[in-house]
Amino acid sequence: MSDLPLAAVERLIRKAGAERVSEDAAEALADVLEEYALSIGQKAVLLAKHAGRKTITGRDIKLASRG
Repeated sequence: MSDLPLAAVERLIRKAGAERVSEDAAEALADVLEEYALSIGQKAVLLAKHAGRKTITGRDIKLASRG
């Protein structure tokens, strides 16, 4: 189970064009989003450490999401 609020995930799916969203669809997307976000976060930590910083910046996140 994801830590992301299901209502927010459901809004994202609706924003993508869905008229109706089942609870299991919102839960499944929340799980995928959390896994992806954790991966990006881990890469961003490595980028910041490589740059000699402890603080993660928006640029770290953007760079980490590219590769």
